[in-house]
Amino acid sequence: MAKLSQEIRATLSQQKEQLLDLIDEAKSLEFILLDSVGENQETISTLEQLTEIAEQARTKLSQLSTLHLRIAEVQPTISNDLLKLMNEAIANIESRIPALERSLEEIKLDWRLK
Repeated sequence: MAKLSQEIRATLSQQKEQLLDLIDEAKSLEFILLDSVGENQETISTLEQLTEIAEQARTKLSQLSTLHLRIAEVQPTISNDLLKLMNEAIANIESRIPALERSLEEIKLDWRLK
């Protein structure tokens, strides 16, 4: 495998974990909301938001994993274009994660969920 720097590898690992945590929390909140309040006119919008948050995190996770896999298959070195794509994906995800986390926090506050 063409080698990424230790810093990029650590960032990838951290971002993948954060995205998995976002998916887990969105799905958990969805279950709690459905279980405690049910699906009705008041919850439909929030349930859709939770589904969208999980989907956005899943899409970002998939993008990272696909790029990581492509880099693993490249020999003997990583092209500048592929490295640029990876750095752009990392930067994009770095800016997106806090927004998704804030959305989940707002939902928890609005519905008084844990």
